[in-house]
Amino acid sequence: MLKLSISSRQKQIIVGKLLGDGHLETTNGITYRLKFEHSYVQKEYVDWLYAELRNLASSEPKIKLQAINNKVYHKYWFNSPYSPSLRFYAAQFYRGKIKIVPKLIKRWLTPLALAVWYMDDGSIKSKECRGRLIHTQSFKDEDLKLLQEVLREKFQINTVLRAQKEGKQIYIPAAEHEKFKKIIGAYILPSMRYKLG
Repeated sequence: MLKLSISSRQKQIIVGKLLGDGHLETTNGITYRLKFEHSYVQKEYVDWLYAELRNLASSEPKIKLQAINNKVYHKYWFNSPYSPSLRFYAAQFYRGKIKIVPKLIKRWLTPLALAVWYMDDGSIKSKECRGRLIHTQSFKDEDLKLLQEVLREKFQINTVLRAQKEGKQIYIPAAEHEKFKKIIGAYILPSMRYKLG
């Protein structure tokens, strides 16, 4: 079985990705692979992820076409190989096939991990409002409360849960924006800086 050597920086990126759009898949419950897939518009971000995780990737990023409701989307993606080295993350971030927030997230959520999570799932509320959103609709309330607690205790960022039809978002009020920006700003890629305003 292929063992992967994962650096401290790479672990932070993986944590951010798994809080966001990254996911793990397995065929046997023993070896897992990481999947990274975004719209081709976010090519710079995927290329950055690949450069950071090159030794964990099974190939260079590729383009694929995906048809949804008669509309064709250009996706840009790469995977890691299947490895038992990723089973730890599966145990922490998944309950069955449902993604959860690990109990140890307070220890693992660093400014870099937070920036990756925000590049994946963050957005500006509106042009008129300086508040920021993290799209966390797939997580349950108990997971969201844990994330809020970590943001408050570790980074002194106060947040509010905002109900949507599909679930709840984490809302970072305008009063917290500058503090949030200072924490993650150095890690945000040029093509993603629009998310900071």
